[in-house]
Amino acid sequence: MVLFPNCKINLGLHIVGKRPDGYHNLETVFLPIPLTDCLEIIPNKQFTFQSTGLPIAGTEEQNLCVKAYKLLKGQFPNLPNVTIHLHKIIPMGAGLGGGSANGAYTLLLLKQLFQLPINQEQLLEMALQLGSDCPFFFFFQPCLATGRGELMEPISLDLNNYHIVLVNPGIHINTAWAFQHITPAPPLTSLADIVAQPITEWHKHLTNDFEAPAVLAHPSIGTIKTQLYQQGAVYAAMTGTGSTVFGIFPNTSQAAFSFPESYFVYRQPVQPL
Repeated sequence: MVLFPNCKINLGLHIVGKRPDGYHNLETVFLPIPLTDCLEIIPNKQFTFQSTGLPIAGTEEQNLCVKAYKLLKGQFPNLPNVTIHLHKIIPMGAGLGGGSANGAYTLLLLKQLFQLPINQEQLLEMALQLGSDCPFFFFFQPCLATGRGELMEPISLDLNNYHIVLVNPGIHINTAWAFQHITPAPPLTSLADIVAQPITEWHKHLTNDFEAPAVLAHPSIGTIKTQLYQQGAVYAAMTGTGSTVFGIFPNTSQAAFSFPESYFVYRQPVQPL
């Protein structure tokens, strides 16, 4: 059985305070993007994990697909052994949530493959054990996220007249470093109110707290954003802790991009996810 884990971008990202448990409270809008990895799971005599495509950093034990399988194995000891094959297309450490999507979709695929008696609430709880943004990948629509990022409220967001371009310069930004360079503070205006404005107004108010320190450390991120605006983007920003920058363009745009060959560039199909 095969599924295609999609990535996400953040429309705005505010770190509003530090929590007693060591995490941070945040406010962001997650938007699903139809750039996907490919995840296949088949029964096998022993458990194995295989990957192709982009190299995956870390050990097998650290991979969220493997962690998801072991999490379910703990809940269902009779869960059969499987081979997990992940073909990696979404850049890693890029603010796109590809690893989180892989973990969430592994839970979903195992549930479907073996018809496990798991309801939606239980599935969300298990996904949260893998990562704060993992539950989002079960919603398949824009969501306002608060708390650690696990509290989801689906929102209406009409981008049918626009498409999105992703540009990743291959810079890995350490999440811990990113948090060290911001000062948590409640936003003056809620993201829900900002994204309810016309998209042509977003550039005035819709911000990512991590963008300024990332641009200061890696000026090429700011250069990408400037180029996207020059090519006609109505809004451009860094997503997550970076380093991917996205631009939102009218579907009528004929923008031609000339980024270095080492950059990863993705142009969303006009059809919505």
